[in-house]
Amino acid sequence: MTPNPSLPGFAWERMIPRLRLDGKLRKAAVRRANGHRCTISGNPREKQRHFGADGACKTAPARCERHRAGGACKTARSQAEPGNERHERRGVLLVLALALSMAVSSAHGEELDLLEQKAFQAAVARVAPSVVRIEMVGGLERVGDVPFGAGPTTGLVVSEDGYIVSSTFHFVNEPSSILVQLPGQARKPAQLVATDHNRMLVLLKIETDQPLPVPEAAPTEETRVGQWAIAVGRTFAGDRPNMAVGLVSALGRVWGKAIQTDTAVSPNNYGGPLVDIRGRVLGVLTPMSPESSEEIAGYQWYDSGIGFAVPLRDVLDVVPRMKRDGDLRPGLLGIGLGKDTLYAEAPVVATVRPNSPAFKAGIKSGDRIARIDGRPVPRLVQFKSEIARRYAGDTVRLAVVRDEKETECEAPLVAELEPYQHPFLGVLPMRTAAEAKDKPQGVTVRFVYPDSPAAKAGVEPGDVLLSVDGKAIAEAKLLRQAISERSVGDAVELEFRRRDETKKVKLDLASQPENAPAGPLPPAHATVKPGDQPDEKKEEAGKPAQPAMFKMKTPELTNEAWAYVPQRTAPPRPYGLVVWLHAPGGLDEKALLAQWKPHCDRDGLVLLAPKAADPDKWSLSELEFIRKLKEELENTYPIDPARVVVAGRQGGGAIAYLVAFQGPADAAAVIAVDAPTMGRLPENEPSHRLAFCVARAAKSEFAKRVEASITQLRKQKYPVTVMDLGEDPRELNAEELTELARWIDSLDRI
Repeated sequence: MTPNPSLPGFAWERMIPRLRLDGKLRKAAVRRANGHRCTISGNPREKQRHFGADGACKTAPARCERHRAGGACKTARSQAEPGNERHERRGVLLVLALALSMAVSSAHGEELDLLEQKAFQAAVARVAPSVVRIEMVGGLERVGDVPFGAGPTTGLVVSEDGYIVSSTFHFVNEPSSILVQLPGQARKPAQLVATDHNRMLVLLKIETDQPLPVPEAAPTEETRVGQWAIAVGRTFAGDRPNMAVGLVSALGRVWGKAIQTDTAVSPNNYGGPLVDIRGRVLGVLTPMSPESSEEIAGYQWYDSGIGFAVPLRDVLDVVPRMKRDGDLRPGLLGIGLGKDTLYAEAPVVATVRPNSPAFKAGIKSGDRIARIDGRPVPRLVQFKSEIARRYAGDTVRLAVVRDEKETECEAPLVAELEPYQHPFLGVLPMRTAAEAKDKPQGVTVRFVYPDSPAAKAGVEPGDVLLSVDGKAIAEAKLLRQAISERSVGDAVELEFRRRDETKKVKLDLASQPENAPAGPLPPAHATVKPGDQPDEKKEEAGKPAQPAMFKMKTPELTNEAWAYVPQRTAPPRPYGLVVWLHAPGGLDEKALLAQWKPHCDRDGLVLLAPKAADPDKWSLSELEFIRKLKEELENTYPIDPARVVVAGRQGGGAIAYLVAFQGPADAAAVIAVDAPTMGRLPENEPSHRLAFCVARAAKSEFAKRVEASITQLRKQKYPVTVMDLGEDPRELNAEELTELARWIDSLDRI
C-alpha cells in the first residue's frame, strides 16, 4: 500500500511545525503581558511611561519594581517627566492581547486534540484492511497454570497470496481448527504452516481468490524512542479494529529481538500490528520475556505499560524460511559464561557442553569470544544478543582469543543440546573458612561415598586432593569446577596426599547420586584451635555472635519476613541458607522455628521465612521480594552458594521451583513438598548444579502433576530425591526433617 498524502494523518504531520510555532508565539505574548513591570531608566520616555502628570505611578504596585512596602513608589518625581497617557493605553492593549491569546490558546488546544484523534484514526484506517480476526475451536483449556478461553485473537497479512502471522500465545493450547475472518468477508479455514519459537510467532495460510492487502513496513532505521505507537487488534468486532495509543519505549529489547512500547498490549491485540502515526507497521505484537523462552512468557505484563513487538522487517525476512523449513527454534551454541554482570564482563567461556557445537568447534573453558560474524562483542550482553537472534541451522563464525592469540572457527547452531549430567567424583569436602589460619593447599576429604569412583580408587577421609589431570586444585570450588568440565564416564587422573605420601590414581567419573549418605555425617569443619576463638571486640555490627531471630522487610513492598541465624564462630564459617515458603493458610513462625532450629544450629544453616501478602496464595510479583531478602542475607553473612536451598509446601513449593528456574544462580537445590513444577524446566548447565528433593502423597490433588514433574526433572538429568509421605498430604515429621537436613548437608558433594 502506498502512502496517501490526503489522509488527515499526513495533514496533521505537516501542521505540526506551524502549531508549535503558534504555541511559542502564544507563550511569548503571555510572558509580555504578565511580565509588564516598571523599570525606570535614564530614558525620558521610560520615565513618562512610569508616571502620570499628577506624579502618580501608572504601574500596578504589585508589578512595579520601584515600589516598596506600603505600595508607594519611591522614585523621585523629578526623575519622571509629566505628560502622556500612552502607558495607560498600552496596559489596556496588553490586557486585551492576553485575553485574545488565551482564547486562541483554548481554540488551538481543541484543534490539537481533534487533529490528534484524526491522525490516530487515519493511521489505523490505513492498516485496518491488513488486520484480520482469528478464531480457534477446541484445544486445551489450560497450559500450565494459564487458562485459555475461546475468544478471538488478531493476525496480520504478510503476503498477497494468503499468508498471515500472529502470536504463538493463542496457539500453544493446540486448537483443533482455525478460522480467519478478513474485514467485511466471511470466515475462512486456515492452516498452521509453521511456528517461530524464537520470536514467538505463527504463520497461517488461507486460500484466497484475490490478492490480500499487505501493509507497509516502517523502516527500521527510522524508528525512534518516544515516537507514537498504536497497537491495533480485531477482537471485539469483526467489522472494525480496536486500538490503543502509546509511545515507543525502547529498541532492541529481549536480546535484540523486539521493540518495547508502553501502549496497552494484551491478549486482545496479540498478533496484531504496532503502527506509527502514518499507519506503517513497526512490528507484530506478542508477549515476550528476556528471562524465558516459553510461548506464554511475558503475558503477565499485559496492560502494564510493558509490551513487545517483533519488527515487521524481521518478520518478512523469516517468512520465506518458515514456508520452506517449517518450525524454527532458537539456535544453541552450548557454552556457559558463568557471569551475571552482563554489562561489565567480557564473554569468557566458563563451561562447554559435551558434543555441543562449541565443543565440536574446539572452544574451551577460558576462551574469550571477541567477535561473532565480524561484529565485536566486548560484553556479555552483546554476545547474548547476537546468539539469541539466530535460529537453529544458522552457522556463526566466532573469533576466539586464547592465550592472547586469536583464532577463528565456525559453529552450526542446533535446536537442542544433549541433556547434561553432572559427573561425580564421590567425596564431600571439609569446609574451610577463607580467613582460617594455616589454610591447607588442596581439598581435604570429609567423607567418601561408598562404591563411588573415589572409593574404588582408594581415596579415604583425611586425604588431601591436590590436582586433577595435572592441574593444581587449591580449594573445593576449583575442584568442583574442574570436575564439571568433564562428562560422566570420563577418565581423570587424581593426585592426592595421605600424611607424607603423595599418590596418583586414575578413575572414571560417575553420575550424581539421588539420595543423601545413610547415617550421620562426620563434622564438616576441623576443630577450632584456641587461637581461633571469637574475639568479642571484633564482632561486626549487625552480625551477632549469638543466635538471633529478627524481622526483615523491603522498602518497595508491604510483605514481611523473619530470619534465624545460628551462633557465629571465628574464623567465620560459611552458612547454608534455607528459604522456606509457606503453604496456603499462612506461616506459623513458632512451629517452623521449632522444627528447623536444631538443624540450623548443628549444620550452620540460616533460615529465612518470607510471608506472602495474601496468606492463602503467593503471587508471581513476590518473586522479586524473595530474591531481595536472600541477597540481603548473602551480603551480610558468609553464605555458601553450594548449600542455598529454596523450599516450600504446596503453593510455596511451586514458587520455590520458579525462584530456582528463573534465576539459576539463586539456588543450588529445591525442596518441594506436595508441589508440582511451574514454568519451563531450565537446561541442566555445567556451570551451575541444581538438585531436587520432592515429597509426594498418593492421594494429593497434585499427585499426577508431581509425578509428571519428577519424570521431567529426571529426563533433564537432574538428580531427584523422592520422599513418600503416604496416602494423604501432610507436613514433614521429625524423622523426615532429619533426613532432609542430611540431604542439605551433602549438597556440596563433588
